[in-house]
Amino acid sequence: MSQPYYQQPGYYPPKRTNGMAVAALITAFLFSPVGIVLGIVARKQIRQTGEDGWGMATAGLIIGAVFTVLGLLAFVLWVVLIVWLYREAGTIPPR
Repeated sequence: MSQPYYQQPGYYPPKRTNGMAVAALITAFLFSPVGIVLGIVARKQIRQTGEDGWGMATAGLIIGAVFTVLGLLAFVLWVVLIVWLYREAGTIPPR
């Protein structure tokens, strides 16, 4: 009696890709702090389950961190610009 195809020696079914890793990579571009959290959670799940997606989880984590830092830097520079313009507006002589 022959075995079904998926149980033949030398055949390994493909690993599943962790859904949280895919979500981490996508949300890293849309809302980067969530990408960081999902990347951390996905890496923990992948370690426990052995699923694929370690690279995607890591990429989501790194891209999320970089975009978060850039966003915070842009916000701080924007606030500094507004304060500077407000102070300069007070020194302009009236017409």
